[in-house]
Amino acid sequence: MAMATPEPSVSKATPRVSVCIANFNGRAIIDGCLQSVLAQKVEFPVEILVHDDASTDGSAAYIREHYPQIRLIESPVNLGFCKANNRMADDAQGTYLLLLNNDAMLYADALQQLFAEAVRLEVPALLGLPQFDAASGELVDRGCMLDPFFNPVPNLDPGRQDVAMVIGACLWIPKNLWQQIGGFPDWFGSIAEDLYLCASSRLAGYPLRVLNCSGYRHWQGYSFGGNRIREEGLSTTFRRRTLSERNKTFVLIVVSPIVLLILTLPLHLLLLHVEGFLLSVMKRDARIWTSIYAPIIPALWRKRAQLWSLRQATQGRRRISLRDWLQVYVLVPYKIRMLCKHGLPKIG
Repeated sequence: MAMATPEPSVSKATPRVSVCIANFNGRAIIDGCLQSVLAQKVEFPVEILVHDDASTDGSAAYIREHYPQIRLIESPVNLGFCKANNRMADDAQGTYLLLLNNDAMLYADALQQLFAEAVRLEVPALLGLPQFDAASGELVDRGCMLDPFFNPVPNLDPGRQDVAMVIGACLWIPKNLWQQIGGFPDWFGSIAEDLYLCASSRLAGYPLRVLNCSGYRHWQGYSFGGNRIREEGLSTTFRRRTLSERNKTFVLIVVSPIVLLILTLPLHLLLLHVEGFLLSVMKRDARIWTSIYAPIIPALWRKRAQLWSLRQATQGRRRISLRDWLQVYVLVPYKIRMLCKHGLPKIG
């Protein structure tokens, strides 16, 4: 049964903000997400778009029946997360986009605070909010820094607002900046598309900031599984880890200034393969090697033309110095820190 829907804050006037929600089989969680947007206390018109990616759980019919004020885009085939968001961004009428996961729930003042910060900055910027775990209520991050191999490192410092990455579960971006960057690369499929968008925007000289106020709650890992620290340690899935390792490598190749690319790419690939071999042996599971790590270099070869084209376009927009680029990096590889703290990850 649907929960009681608050009075919508959606206006028929031309929207200033378009909230874009990609949904696939999210029937069990979509109420919390949509109602958190409808309950926003704002002083400007908002539109809500949901792209249903050929769900098989009745999501589209449910949204159509219970949320008639929402613009529902239905795909007859599963397009993937990147294409779904690109399609919504193309259709959005707002000056600003908020990309919101269907498993995320905004605090009541989230849109107002993001809008106020965007106006205050007077320059195009990617903005985010503090992320809290929906189950425990604990702070997950205030955006992320990056290690040398493009692993996101959660920022927990309330005094630091300039970050390397705004988490894609709740990411604010002016639509004209989205169009300038080109949105998400369709061929990423899913995972690390937010890393690409953030890194390419920083390279072009645009700020990435996380607000100290408001926030959102997130059922982490609902769509892909994993991506959580449990009592027994780190937990992930084959699918998530496969896409993550591949796509982070794509981003490293596309956005790294040439001097850093020459230094880090060979080491990155070497360490990935050593990691994959050791995990396979220690876990006694050959699938870790065959499914996650062995396909990375063949994937780079297959996508070489797209990677080169995207790198040329991205590097052509570069407006940031190497020194400023490195300001949001931490030297110690994040995987080493997690290994020391939590032990070997569980991959299932």
